[in-house]
Amino acid sequence: MQLNNPDLLKNSSFIHGQWVESPQSFEVINPANEQVVANIFEVTPSQLEMAVNAATSAQKEWQALTADERAQRLMQWYALIIDNQQDLAQIMTAEQGKPLSEASGEVVYGANYIKWYAEEARRTNGAVLPMNNKNQRALVIKRPVGVVSAITPWNFPGAMILRKASAALAAGCSFIVKPSELTPLSALALAELANQAGIPAGVFNVVVGSNAQPIGEVLTMHPKINKFSFTGSTPVGKKLLAQCASTVKKTSMELGGNAPFIIFDDADLEKAIDGVMRSKFRNAGQTCVCANRIFVQRNILSEFVAQLTNKLNTLKIGDGTTEGITLGPLINHCAIDKVNALVKDAIEKGAQVITHKSEMPVKGFFYRPTLLIDVTPEMKIFNREIFGPIASVIVFDTETEVIQLANQTQFGLCSYAFTENISRLWRLSEQLEFGMVGINEGVLSNPLAPFGGIKESGMGREGGSWGIDEYLETRYVCIGNVQ
Repeated sequence: MQLNNPDLLKNSSFIHGQWVESPQSFEVINPANEQVVANIFEVTPSQLEMAVNAATSAQKEWQALTADERAQRLMQWYALIIDNQQDLAQIMTAEQGKPLSEASGEVVYGANYIKWYAEEARRTNGAVLPMNNKNQRALVIKRPVGVVSAITPWNFPGAMILRKASAALAAGCSFIVKPSELTPLSALALAELANQAGIPAGVFNVVVGSNAQPIGEVLTMHPKINKFSFTGSTPVGKKLLAQCASTVKKTSMELGGNAPFIIFDDADLEKAIDGVMRSKFRNAGQTCVCANRIFVQRNILSEFVAQLTNKLNTLKIGDGTTEGITLGPLINHCAIDKVNALVKDAIEKGAQVITHKSEMPVKGFFYRPTLLIDVTPEMKIFNREIFGPIASVIVFDTETEVIQLANQTQFGLCSYAFTENISRLWRLSEQLEFGMVGINEGVLSNPLAPFGGIKESGMGREGGSWGIDEYLETRYVCIGNVQ
């Protein structure tokens, strides 16, 4: 990997402004060629304790800065990330596999959260309440919650950190993050740039290790940590949430999804298919907001399948560093096994299969893009998050029917619908049981909007003013005996 700034490639945890090594290490594998990208030092229990203590002491000083001073440091961090966009994209593609164009876009997307929250730091306003007692005055003020810990996933190894860290730091909190052991290099590069930007030692810490359970126990149960944020699967999120209960931590959980993508017969079919391609095949289908179940009204089904098949065959599959590649690998063999099992079950229960026609790379964890037709609710693929380049299509007849089918899931993260009917647009916005609804749009995440789900897809929001509120506590101050 050739970088313009080799200092961005780190191999150990970043704690209290220092890079700390240890006796043991683990490998990071490039999923496109199965080669070792780096050997990373495992964080030790004593280093974890060091990180918590460093974040605890640094938080008080960081909180004491004015909002404007914190904003200036954050903007310096933002500028350095933009300046190093291509190197950060190279690192991300090497460890995660997504095409360079997608990785570069993720770098900017994540950095824009820093820019937004640098500005939002100046707007954590309180209130003066009109009291019914003339001798009392009442204030409501916002204070940082304190030390924040986070665990982030491998599918967006830069953006998932910056969505959390930028809001936390803007609020006056310190931050400790454990990135996925599959993709730690992006997090460590961001730590190097935070250090260069003048973020004080101990305010932003990255701990890396392959032994997730003991690290997770510290980050969820340590009494000095006040808030925990997690992005990942629902089963793991439930375990971490239970651990947080031991110290009654404030939590944010962005968990699994099972997004419906509904296409009505009055939709602009070309735009709808473009939305499907962007939603379903971005990051090889490895996103929590992917179109997981594609509902198509019966009288346009044949035309939809024909056009989507043509689009499917335009995908260029291979190593994300190669020019023109639009679909990279899955993250590892376990991901391939999971997708294979879902497809096998669907075929056994009557689904029809259309697959991508081009040759597949010999090395790497690649999966052939696939279209499944005649999917039904009895199939596992209808009820589970796919996390792969599989478009599963379900036919429907009426609006009432499809809303019922779309809501037939314990997940409630994101949903999509394409229609030109304005009245239907409003009905869908109100009746789809999901935290986010995209109408005539296949990609909806934005730094100024609230990102998050309902039901078993989690709690809390990232983005906009709602995101910074997750890292603030509301304090009521009553002043009596005012003469």
